[in-house]
Amino acid sequence: MPTTDERWGRLNSVIENIDDRAARHTEKLDATSAADLSKPTALDDFHGRVEALIDRSELLSLGRRGNRLMFVTLYERAPQLAPGTEAWRAPLLAGLLAAEIEFRGPLRLSQTQNMLLAAEFETLAAELRKAGLPAHAVLAWRRAVALHRLTEDVQAEDRCGLELARARRRATASVWRRIPGAISDLLCGYGYRPFWLLGWVAVQLVVFSLLGLLWRGTVSRGDVVYLCTVGFLNPLDPGNTKDMAPPAEALFAIEAWLGVVSMSVFFALLVRKWFRL
Repeated sequence: MPTTDERWGRLNSVIENIDDRAARHTEKLDATSAADLSKPTALDDFHGRVEALIDRSELLSLGRRGNRLMFVTLYERAPQLAPGTEAWRAPLLAGLLAAEIEFRGPLRLSQTQNMLLAAEFETLAAELRKAGLPAHAVLAWRRAVALHRLTEDVQAEDRCGLELARARRRATASVWRRIPGAISDLLCGYGYRPFWLLGWVAVQLVVFSLLGLLWRGTVSRGDVVYLCTVGFLNPLDPGNTKDMAPPAEALFAIEAWLGVVSMSVFFALLVRKWFRL
């Protein structure tokens, strides 16, 4: 069993090694274009350095002391970014390297350590996005989701799952490929925020009511608003629109289709959320 001084010496040796590998990884990223930083291949060098560090025998000899994380000093230093200086992202990447070693390393994490490490990954992910490292941010959010799942914290898992989906969209190089994800995020938060859909249902009802009033013909305003409200959940009979302008029939048909789709998606997401609580 190593003494306290021996343990601190070995821990400092590992930390110095992490700093050194983080600096080298940063140099490689600095020579990479911004578009390539979004690709999964940007993590190839990172994973190689993590695996080299995990294989070190010092990790096993360090052991666990209480419920503290092993590399707290690196996590505290990681968010202190100073853009413009040489290798300014190195401390942040050192923090990510350390967190990945704790996550994948040979030493088992306790429940408390899982919670603490998940919080560190969340902090790192937010800073990595600001530092222009989208692929690394995706990795950090993915680890946070996995750890919250282990601790059975459903709300935290959903929160990080939403951020992971957004990070993946930002890491997509093509603007056109981001559009479906942006729409999903706007409508229902990638399925993590189903009640947002009710807001869009209200918007649809207002839009269809205004168009219905525009083409109401001889039908009263009150009846048009009623038909628009009912038609969202129930397809109308052609006789309901016979005294309205011709475009009204197509309007109510479109409204019925949108209503079916909107409410079906809403209830599917709501049931999924309920069963995960």
